[in-house]
Amino acid sequence: MNTESTEIEITFDVRIDSRGKDPDFASATLRNYHKQLWSKKLPNGETLVLRDDIPNHYLLGTTNSKEISLSSDTLCNSYVKRQRMQSIIQPHLEPIESFRNLVYSVGGFILFPAKKVHGHNTINQERGWIKAIDDRFDLTLECIRLYYLGIASPLYEVLNRYSAFFDLFVDFSGYVDFFLLHDLVDEEFKNISFFLPGGLSAKRKALPGTSEEYVEFMQNAKAFLVARNQRIVSWMNSNKVDN
Repeated sequence: MNTESTEIEITFDVRIDSRGKDPDFASATLRNYHKQLWSKKLPNGETLVLRDDIPNHYLLGTTNSKEISLSSDTLCNSYVKRQRMQSIIQPHLEPIESFRNLVYSVGGFILFPAKKVHGHNTINQERGWIKAIDDRFDLTLECIRLYYLGIASPLYEVLNRYSAFFDLFVDFSGYVDFFLLHDLVDEEFKNISFFLPGGLSAKRKALPGTSEEYVEFMQNAKAFLVARNQRIVSWMNSNKVDN
């Protein structure tokens, strides 16, 4: 594990050192946290080492067999900047701000491959663009689960383009274990704890459609982020390396 920098603070809001820019690329603290958390042994037996000193790469991941350029992505979107969501979220601005504080904590981020393949969208881009997903990570994780089973989903094509990345984790349980996502799946890794009922059902849109649905979405997303932050603390405490 990488131990170059300071202890991870799960309450730190990475917007603080982003200078008004997107924390996914502008927060040095977030990049440092990613390095510490995900530079470790992979489920396939190799070790992932993340470097932030390579030009034109947010983080360059190296293993025994390959190099993969990686970028940060936010797990939960509060949708406060979506114009069509304004009437739904306006009654909840105060609790939304506490939600956003969690969204921008370390537990609210993950790494995905950064480079386009043959000019096609990245995973980050596709999951924000495709309306069946609409930037929801619970739905994204369901697509990843289905990908490992070889089952079609709205994100299957883009996930398959990055098969070399997903091969590092061997299977869905390996992916969940590596990125500490246990609080969004059941113990058998067969079911996702969706932020809203229905999952990928074609009968409902991904975005909350009412104020009540938004509150349910926000509460479930907050519970996941709180739990993942605590899981990160536990993992760090169990994997400390003496300098």
